[in-house]
Amino acid sequence: MTTDSVTAAQEADPRARVHAVRHRYAHRGDRATVHDWAYTGYLTAILALVYVVPVVHLVRTSRALVPLDSSRAAAPVACLVAAVVVWGAQLTGRFWGPLVLKPFLLHVFSSTDLSPTHYLGPIARRRLAYAGLGSLSAVCTAAFLVTDLFDDPGATLLPQGVAVAAGIAAVTPMAWLWGQIRTVRDNVLLAAAVAAAAAALALLGRSALLGGGGLWLIAGVAAATAAVLGRAAFRSLRTVDLARLARESARAAEAQTFAWTGTLHHALDLYRPQPRGLTSALVRPDGRLRGHLTQGAVRALRTPGRAFAAAGFLLTGGALLAFGVAEPGAGAATPSWVAGSLAVYWGSGWVGETWRALRDELTRAPLHGERWGGTLARTLAWPVVAVTATVGLAGGVAAVTRWPPRADALLLAAGSVVLVLGARFLREMKTDLPIALLLPVITPLGDLSGLRVFVWQFDGLVVVLIGVLGMAHMPSAPGAALLALGVTAWCLWAGLRRTGRTPRALLTRLGRV
Repeated sequence: MTTDSVTAAQEADPRARVHAVRHRYAHRGDRATVHDWAYTGYLTAILALVYVVPVVHLVRTSRALVPLDSSRAAAPVACLVAAVVVWGAQLTGRFWGPLVLKPFLLHVFSSTDLSPTHYLGPIARRRLAYAGLGSLSAVCTAAFLVTDLFDDPGATLLPQGVAVAAGIAAVTPMAWLWGQIRTVRDNVLLAAAVAAAAAALALLGRSALLGGGGLWLIAGVAAATAAVLGRAAFRSLRTVDLARLARESARAAEAQTFAWTGTLHHALDLYRPQPRGLTSALVRPDGRLRGHLTQGAVRALRTPGRAFAAAGFLLTGGALLAFGVAEPGAGAATPSWVAGSLAVYWGSGWVGETWRALRDELTRAPLHGERWGGTLARTLAWPVVAVTATVGLAGGVAAVTRWPPRADALLLAAGSVVLVLGARFLREMKTDLPIALLLPVITPLGDLSGLRVFVWQFDGLVVVLIGVLGMAHMPSAPGAALLALGVTAWCLWAGLRRTGRTPRALLTRLGRV
């Protein structure tokens, strides 16, 4: 065989052609340098030392949050974890799946005569392998921190727990791929099937039919599900919608650019669903706009997915708050209290689009006008009322089990809700990353400027956690409520400062209206 024939055979091989394109793209001039990777590793090490290590030490030296004393007790927990992880992987795949490529690279591949299976298959296999290893590490780490599985003196549950973690790590990447390439109907069917299977396995694991082998059955079912899903998903690669994949890749590239430049909230804004329908419901028959609450409710219903998720988080958060503040413990916040506050925080941001409208109106005064005295009332009326009413309803239903509720518990719950709303206001008023945060902060541990950027990215969550922990350490409920009001006032002041406004200017404008 001559050299020309060998070269022609290599060029005709789809695998060689794909490898050549990826090799050339990987060695382009604007790729990340060794110094970039070194700085990323340095920041990761600093974050681990400052945040991760103390949290791990605190968790491991305290009582396990989810004690697992037998296989029967661990089976429902394993089923719940597996179902939640699979649902999360499906949902993640709908927005950012394993087939998302760089727009230019995808354009090059889609412009050839190659089938999508040839250039998407190898990339999907490699990314799914990485996702499986990451899922296994995450599940094992969560079990190490939250449960007492690794503290079992007889080591009877440890092999079964590792097997369940391996099964979850096998099915999670396949659900991730399934969520991206299959239709919404197929994803709903898979989610319903996972829920039914998890409920059946939980009941079977709690029964005496399997003895102590319930976890082995769960691991086997997860592995079999991964094999079935993987085969069906990879067979669907040849029918993938390349136009939709191109849009997803372009949005992912833009979001990645925002995230690397320190504006993670702008990256998340790209994945907000576009409002649809109910446009005429914002206006009365006589042509006038409807009231503030009606407008907020209609705008929330124009994004039904976000509204449904917000209702779930707010109801769950209200119930957890009711149970968490009832017995807060001596000088410490209960996990229910913290989890309830975080759930209310996430739900308060998804309850409507008026938070972003408020930020736009405050930062674009020449566009929306200078007389903004009614802006706060118009934009904040709906989220405040919706969050307060929903959390109060869920908390009231949950408090029936502890009737009559104590006055200090009600005060702590109200203070937590006010604190969460203040933290949400602070987060939503965020604009671009301040340049001052990029200045070096020289300490014995090195440059900690990256930590300031990290805290700025997640300032709302930081405020909620610090505020709840501070309220738990207050000697009385009125003192905790005053602390919550003080933190909320600071959040309002800092949020207005971010938009270029000041409380004095606000009062001046209100006096002129």
